[in-house]
Amino acid sequence: MSAMIGYTKRLAGAAMLLALAACSTTEVASLEEPAAAPMTGQTNDPAPGFENVALGSEEDFILNVGRRIYFKQDSAALDSVAMATLDNQAAWLNKNPTWLLKLQGFADDSGSAAQMQTLSQKRADAAMAYLTSKGVDPKRMWAKGYGNDREVRDCTERSCKVQNRRVVTNLRTQPDAV
Repeated sequence: MSAMIGYTKRLAGAAMLLALAACSTTEVASLEEPAAAPMTGQTNDPAPGFENVALGSEEDFILNVGRRIYFKQDSAALDSVAMATLDNQAAWLNKNPTWLLKLQGFADDSGSAAQMQTLSQKRADAAMAYLTSKGVDPKRMWAKGYGNDREVRDCTERSCKVQNRRVVTNLRTQPDAV
């Protein structure tokens, strides 16, 4: 009798597996999600969900150009990585002249609040001057330093603090209110 119960349980389990295997979710998935763009295997393939980003849009700028540059401690000097990002920004901005931009400078907590405010403004001004040198109309831009008031992360490790020493380029359709 116990052998019969064991056999029945195994038979019922196998029947459930066959029933599940017969289910198809491809019809439901095709209704819920748009078809993914064909992937070429290249490193510049769009991330899933971002295949339909419109060229010239804010999403295009963020995803394909980059809006952050970083600085060494107590410095407003642009390094080669920052200049490469700003070169990409300038090329994109020159192709999309309707966008305005706010350059926001930030600092870590390695000095007094007044020192970090001044340094963050110098960083934003350096980015603006570089973009101007690459043909972006200075009337489309404004720079604002925020010191260390808006930290990305509150931390003590050197590798973490670099995230707070940055300039973020934000696209705008109109100037900020004074």
